[in-house]
Amino acid sequence: MEAYIFSSVSVKPLLLSALPAVTGDGARRDRHRGLFRPCPATRDFHALSDGFNFQEGLESVKARLHQNHKNKREVLTTIDHLKRLCMDHYFQDEIDNAVDSCLDLLHSDDLLEATLSLRLAREAKYDISADEVLRKFTDDNGDFKIDHCKDIRGLVSVHDISHLNMGESSLYKAKEFSRRHLTSAIRHLNPNLARYVRHSLDHPYHVSLMQYKARYHLSYLQSLPTRNTAMEELAVAELYLNKLQHQKEMQEVKRWWMDLGLTREIRTARDQVLKWYMWAMTVVQGFSLSRYRIEITKIISFVYIVDDIFDLVGTQEELSLFSEAIKKWDLAAAGSLPGYMLS
Repeated sequence: MEAYIFSSVSVKPLLLSALPAVTGDGARRDRHRGLFRPCPATRDFHALSDGFNFQEGLESVKARLHQNHKNKREVLTTIDHLKRLCMDHYFQDEIDNAVDSCLDLLHSDDLLEATLSLRLAREAKYDISADEVLRKFTDDNGDFKIDHCKDIRGLVSVHDISHLNMGESSLYKAKEFSRRHLTSAIRHLNPNLARYVRHSLDHPYHVSLMQYKARYHLSYLQSLPTRNTAMEELAVAELYLNKLQHQKEMQEVKRWWMDLGLTREIRTARDQVLKWYMWAMTVVQGFSLSRYRIEITKIISFVYIVDDIFDLVGTQEELSLFSEAIKKWDLAAAGSLPGYMLS
């Protein structure tokens, strides 16, 4: 079996950019915003049967980011929406520049502006103290002032940033304060906002899988009285293209698995291709990384097969031989293995 593993799975090493350097005052020394930025890839936009022009949609959203540069709160809100819709990778340069230009909002007296700016800056790898930013919103004991308990959107933003805590006392208190007051306010909010707040509390932004929440966030945006049609149309097209891409990958993995025939050789082995693919789909995101998702799924399938062999199939003697063959990493050792291990 190990011989087949090498011939059927081939993954080129990922190229990771260096971690961004940060100066003592929180400023950035470079423009790299993450561990890794996928290379651009050509997508099949002809799959959009309604005639939507994806490239024009991208340009429209980019234009909106540039047009609103004087309204910094609006710019940060748009960036937040793009991140929650998992479309920020199309606009990374524009987002980098916008976050840089909006850092002065860290000193704003508005709870939403200050905390949203803090969260986006931290996501961009700025080293900024939450205690310093939030000090103006707390009393002498470090507790949040009761004046902010009715600022619902500000409290949601506070709850979001609380999950980026690096041991700061202000963020421990921020989490408790925002959750308590948001929970008590839900029954007094309009239905759409109430659902959004409840969802934010049950599935916090930074401890959830955003590609699964993107569709929910789109539904929320579509329920607002003031809408960004260009961004919504782009999000609908992106979700549809992603669905087609994942279906295509899943079909390829399933064909490979059926041709491999391990479930016929090892009857008790798990046949859970969709489950294995879901892990790769969740961890490795981006159209350009399609091949990586497929190959990682193959690796995961072998891990499960080996686990089943040890738990359900192999005898003590067979497992000892298998372990020795793996340790030696020599194909000649495979001659001592039973037939089902060689399939």
